Formats: sequence, C-alpha cells, structure tokens
Amino acid sequence: MIQRKIKRGLDIILSLVALTLLSWLMVILALWIRWDSKGPAFYVQTRIGRHGQPFKMWKFRTMQVGADIHWTAPSPDEALTYRFQDHQDWRITRLGKWLRRTSLDELPQLWNVLTGSMSLVGPRPEIPEMVALYPAYAHARHNVQPGITGLAQIMGRGDLTLEETLQWDLWYCEHWTLWLDVRILFGTIASVFKRQGAY
Repeated sequence: MIQRKIKRGLDIILSLVALTLLSWLMVILALWIRWDSKGPAFYVQTRIGRHGQPFKMWKFRTMQVGADIHWTAPSPDEALTYRFQDHQDWRITRLGKWLRRTSLDELPQLWNVLTGSMSLVGPRPEIPEMVALYPAYAHARHNVQPGITGLAQIMGRGDLTLEETLQWDLWYCEHWTLWLDVRILFGTIASVFKRQGAY
C-alpha cells in the first residue's frame, strides 16, 4: 500500500533528522541521569511489536536500578481496569519524574523508528506480561507497527485503563490514514505541554 510506504519513508527521514538535531540534548540527558542516580543512562526493555514479535525498546532510565522486580502484573480479572502509571510510584527517580512529564525519556526510541521496529505514530508497544492478559480481540493492535506516540497517548495516556487504551488503539488500526498520523503528532505536542496523563 502506497500510504504505508510513504509512512515508512517519513519515519526514516524524520527520525534521522531528529536524532541529528537532538543528539546534543540526548548526550546532556544521558550524563545528567548518570549524575542523578546510580545506574546506566539507558533502559532497554523487551516489548511486543508488529505481528506479535518481541523487540528491544530503548528509553532513558527513569527508575531506580532493579525496579522491575518490584512490579507485579495484575490478575486476569483486574487487567482491563489496570492503569499503567502511578502518581506516587516510589521507584521513579527525582530526574525521572521530570523526564516522564516532558516525555524526554522517549527520545531514544527514535533509534527504534530509524531501524524499523517502531514508527513515530502507532499503538504503544507493551511488555509481554501485559500482552499475555489481552482479550483475544485486542491482538489486532499488533497488525500495525507500534509507535512512540499514538491515539491513546493524546486521549489520556497514563490516566486511561488498559481497556480504554486498547479501544483507542483498535480504532486507530481500523481508521488509519497519513492525515490521522499528522493530527496525532500535533496532538502529542499539545499533550506534552499540558503534561496530560504523564507521571
């Protein structure tokens, strides 16, 4: 489909330009993270991408080292009402709170976009433990490339339950156009400035 090829071409061009222009900022943030708390600047996590294939997603580290062991997946009965972000999550570092509110922790994912495991816009990729709890219909969200931002991110982000996030993701998959991606990108900029659903 020609629109999909255009989308991929734009992903390559825009991510390459952004990585070039923002490289200085990413270096500063990496050094700041190392200074602020013990541990590496980057956090690499397995996420589920298109066609249900796992890949390594890059982020700036916003939590204390070893924070993963303190997280427990919700039970199947609680999964659809689960909210991804906690206002009082003690695992988040001092700098990490600011990085999340400004969404700067997501900048390393531009590399994922450039290399093809992600797109600028698409459903946010989830960890395998949460994907295992999806109802059968929800796996349709894996028919498209996951994104740095998506429709759910401008409709509430961390304030949404898993069920609400899935509904927005599936709507995006069914109604996708290049123009919708453009609207989501501009909507993301507005959401970042409002700090909507980011903790």
